[in-house]
Amino acid sequence: MFQNILKLFLCLLLCIAVVSPTADAQEYGTIQALATVVTSLSVIGNSNLQFGAVTPGINKSVDKSTVGSAGEWLITGVANAEVTLDITLPDSLVTVDSLAFMRISFSNTDASYDDGTGTGQTGPAGTLNPVNFTTLRLGAGATLYVWIGGTVLPSISQTGGDYASDIVLTVAYTGN
Repeated sequence: MFQNILKLFLCLLLCIAVVSPTADAQEYGTIQALATVVTSLSVIGNSNLQFGAVTPGINKSVDKSTVGSAGEWLITGVANAEVTLDITLPDSLVTVDSLAFMRISFSNTDASYDDGTGTGQTGPAGTLNPVNFTTLRLGAGATLYVWIGGTVLPSISQTGGDYASDIVLTVAYTGN
């Protein structure tokens, strides 16, 4: 009986040896998952769009190239990165007490930009339509300037006083 158990044990051992795969030819390789987070965008409003004194019943315009009166933003981020620009425009300026409104309008050529390839506000790199969403690239110096003009349309019976409304420039990286 001991011989039968020994034979059974040897048979099992032989079966295990034949069926078991060998692991002596295995190799492996390792890689890493890597990412670089780009510098955050900065959008700074440098100058307000200033119409100055306005006469009731007479429209008044400010051109985007008028230094000191046109609105100006400075955008900084990663050099040559693609960004989207979306300008939220008011349809009216409002008095501090919100009791009087004065219409404001913007044409499709009332904004411009310079990515360093132009000569600044009076010789920008290009014109923007402030009503539409736009895609541009930051310049090689990692900056982009945007200027905006517009026209106020006071009524003949426009209430006197100071009027204001926000113009908001939203900028985001596209990933390109």
